[in-house]
Amino acid sequence: MSNPATINMAIADAYTTAEAIELVSRAGVKKGNMRLDKAFLSAVSAGCLLSFAAAASLSANTAPWFQANAPGLIRMISALIFPIGLVMIVLAGADLFTGTNLYTAVAVLHGRLSIWKMLVHWFICFWGNLAGSLFVTAIICGYGGIFDHSPYRDQAIATAIEKQVSPQFHQIFLRAVGCNWLVCLGCCLGMQGKELISKIAGIWWPTFASATLGLDHVVANMFFIPLGIWLQTPGLSVGMYIWKGIIPATLGNMVGGAVFCAGFYHWMFLSEEPENPR
Repeated sequence: MSNPATINMAIADAYTTAEAIELVSRAGVKKGNMRLDKAFLSAVSAGCLLSFAAAASLSANTAPWFQANAPGLIRMISALIFPIGLVMIVLAGADLFTGTNLYTAVAVLHGRLSIWKMLVHWFICFWGNLAGSLFVTAIICGYGGIFDHSPYRDQAIATAIEKQVSPQFHQIFLRAVGCNWLVCLGCCLGMQGKELISKIAGIWWPTFASATLGLDHVVANMFFIPLGIWLQTPGLSVGMYIWKGIIPATLGNMVGGAVFCAGFYHWMFLSEEPENPR
C-alpha cells in the first residue's frame, strides 16, 4: 500500500480509502485550530442547514395513506431527502458536531491535534448546531406556521413521540451509535470523491441508510424534538428531551463517530504511518 500521506493527484476518479483518511486527518487539524468565533458561526450554519433538510424530510413523510398502508416505503422516500442536509454542510464547509467527531478524532489519533483542542471544537460545534437548529425550528417553522395544520402537525407530533417519548434511554444511545457510524462513513466516502457528483453520492447513501432505519442523530433531533415541544406533543417536555434525548444521542453519536469510524479507519490506514504535523 502506498503511503497515505502522499496523495496521488493523477488518479482521475477517486482517492483511495487510505488517501481519503489522510485527507480526513488534515481536515481535522484545520477544524481543531479554527478561531472559536468562526467555528461557532460555521456550526450555527450547519445546524440551520440540517434543520432545513429535516423539515423537508418530515414534510415528505407526511402521507397518511402511506403511513397506514406502506410505512416502510414512505420512510424510504423521506430518507432519500434527508441526506440533502449533510451534502449542503460538507460542500459548504460548515461544521457539524457529529462530523467533527470523525475529523478531529482522526487528527488526534494521528498525533496532529491535541485532545483539548478536539474537545473544545466539539463543545463549540454542539452549541452552535443547537443555536442554528432552534432558530430554524422557532423562527422559520414555528412562527412561520409550516407545521401548524394537519396532516403536517400530526406527523411532526408522531415523529417526536416515536423518537423521544416511546424509546428508552439505552435504545436512543444504541441508535445514535449506528447513526453516526453511518454518517461519518458518508463523510469519509465523500472525501474520496474528486468531483462534485462523486462527493454527493458518497455522502448520500450511508446517510440514507441511517435515515431509513430511523437512527438517532443528535443534531437532526435538535429540530424534530423542539418542534414537537413547540407543537405541544403529549408527554414531551424540555426536561425529558435533555435527559432522554440529548444525553444518550450525544454520547452514542460520539461513540459511533470517534470509535467505530475514526478509530477503525485510523487503525486500518494511518496507525503504522509516522506522525506528520502537516
